[in-house]
Amino acid sequence: MSENENKELVEETVQEVNGIKISEDVVATIAGMAVSEVKGVASTNSGIISEVFGKKSYSKGIKVQINEKTVTIDVFIVVEYGSRIPDVAWEVQNRVKSAVEDMTGLKVLEVNIQVTGVNLPKPEKNKNSDNTETTESEESDGEVIKE
Repeated sequence: MSENENKELVEETVQEVNGIKISEDVVATIAGMAVSEVKGVASTNSGIISEVFGKKSYSKGIKVQINEKTVTIDVFIVVEYGSRIPDVAWEVQNRVKSAVEDMTGLKVLEVNIQVTGVNLPKPEKNKNSDNTETTESEESDGEVIKE
């Protein structure tokens, strides 16, 4: 194979790779999977609409903006009560950036974390003398406190 033929083959391959388009939904799903692996994250939060209709997907609570070969990602999370929020946010940023860059080849410019709530632990149930159960706080039964 001559040098010109080899050069043309390389150029065709580069054009083919450069022609690949990756959907924002795909990037959001990759980011959501990375977020789901972080200890201290109770859930991602995309707002009331998806919760009402029962939409469950890894892209929930993830906003992605792709520009050419770079991407900016906004992640909306609910943290577990007792978790150190700066540590959780840092871990989410690192995992999302790494996963998206490794799987897509896109350069992640920013991973912005917005903590939208805290997931409170379910209260312990106590037995009364009449064998009925009561909770220590009826209003915090796995409640998520939001801004």
